[in-house]
Amino acid sequence: MRSLLVLTLFASVLLLEACSQKESDLQRPNIIFIMSDDHAYQAISAYDDKLIQTPNIDRIADEGMLFTNACVSNSICAPSRATILTGKHTHIHGKIDNNFPFDTTNVTFPQLLHNSGYQTAMFGKLHFGNNPKGFDEFKILPGQGDYYNPDFITNTGDTTIQGYVTDVITDLAIDWMDNRRKEDKPFLMMYLHKAPHREWYPAERHYKEFTQKTFPEPETLFDDYKGRGTAAKEAEMNLLKHMTVSADNKIHPELAKELGVEEMSEWGFNVFKSKYARFTDEQKASWDAVYGPINEEFANLYPTMNDSAFMRWKYQRYMQDYLGCIASVDENVGRLLDHLKKQGLDENTIVVYTSDQGFYLGEHGWFDKRFIYNESFKTPLLVKWPGKIAPGSVSDEMVQNLDFAQTFLEAAGVNAPSDMQGESLMPLLVGDTAAWTRDAVYYHYYEYPGFHMVKRHYGIVTTDFKLAHFYYDIDEWELYDRKKDPLELNNVYDDPAYADVVTTLTKQLQNLRVQYKDSEELDEAFIQKYKDRGLIK
Repeated sequence: MRSLLVLTLFASVLLLEACSQKESDLQRPNIIFIMSDDHAYQAISAYDDKLIQTPNIDRIADEGMLFTNACVSNSICAPSRATILTGKHTHIHGKIDNNFPFDTTNVTFPQLLHNSGYQTAMFGKLHFGNNPKGFDEFKILPGQGDYYNPDFITNTGDTTIQGYVTDVITDLAIDWMDNRRKEDKPFLMMYLHKAPHREWYPAERHYKEFTQKTFPEPETLFDDYKGRGTAAKEAEMNLLKHMTVSADNKIHPELAKELGVEEMSEWGFNVFKSKYARFTDEQKASWDAVYGPINEEFANLYPTMNDSAFMRWKYQRYMQDYLGCIASVDENVGRLLDHLKKQGLDENTIVVYTSDQGFYLGEHGWFDKRFIYNESFKTPLLVKWPGKIAPGSVSDEMVQNLDFAQTFLEAAGVNAPSDMQGESLMPLLVGDTAAWTRDAVYYHYYEYPGFHMVKRHYGIVTTDFKLAHFYYDIDEWELYDRKKDPLELNNVYDDPAYADVVTTLTKQLQNLRVQYKDSEELDEAFIQKYKDRGLIK
């Protein structure tokens, strides 16, 4: 009898512990991580409303916090995503560029959340690999993916889904929330958009509206790069010289060739053909109805255009399609936020909106990213967490994509591995700014020689200054006064008035390289990897 009583008491204790654990799990916040690809902060109206209104993305800032100095540690797609997952700089996790494979022995924050009891799912663009670790379910685009009728890699087999990619990814996310989310577990959902990545194909519903818009030109559209170094002058990101008229501006290859438009290679023509071939007959008809007249108009205009006029035409075509893509992202973010509220999950869910890096929207005459300069280095970051983050908050602290992993782990009550290199944003999110210790961030870009030919460089950035060292085939230093020269037009590295700033920042930069375990030896090792692969002769 006594043994039976002991067993009954023991079973009761286990039941109470299990109930307590379930209750504790339900108190832990859900996490929805929304990331678009190449979404410039200049194209979110919470930051700047000159180009587009994004009311749904803005809702996250209105109900939470807007970060004005959020940035990345390496402004290029796959390395940024690997840093977000691992909480480590690219020279540590090894994914330094878009060429070399991701080391799958790296531990990621989704794995740690999954091991701690979170249900996990990923939908959209990962960019590398085909089997993300730590996810109960995933449906990811292969590589860059396609805007129309996209293919997906899933943990139950590959598939193709008809429709527009931004809508499809949202459909997948909502379907999972409705049908496979477990109500007795907190969840992490990574909701990752392809848009607005090059080559900027909008949804059919936005063709007419956006192709008829005219957008304000940036002040530096015709930048001549005086006051900058060799790297800015030699980069291949100029709208006039390097943006393709077919792949990017949507002019049929046959017409472009007939008009004698000079392109750097056949790449743009081939991309246009492959994208157009993905359309269904109905999609082709919708496309032709709007982009056919654009081609006809270009046929008449091009023979009369000088370089300045052609640059302006390219800029408008770029903005029309790029911002048309963002309109769909904003709509679908709204769909997800509305659905979250409808399900009664919004009160205990952290919602993050960000991009894998910033992007040039004609500033300095450029498109793309890669540089430590503001438009590519800075990235949008908006976070809401009802009851924790005061609505309408703004932070100008130097935060980085390096910080996401530790932030999510702390929010979930999971200890972060000691080798993660970021700093949890929790003090900033809850208003405890005195507990935030960082005043400078470290940056390092590697993919050179490579696409767009942006030279290798590393640097340090504070709220006041930016110091960068361009190396490998040049040895040049650049210093920018971020407060006095927000457009970053004048390198003041050799200005005697900034001698003390140079000395201080150079020392700080050296300390950061030591702190983050970067070095000249690693620089040389990564250069050697390029040589071994024949990427450098």
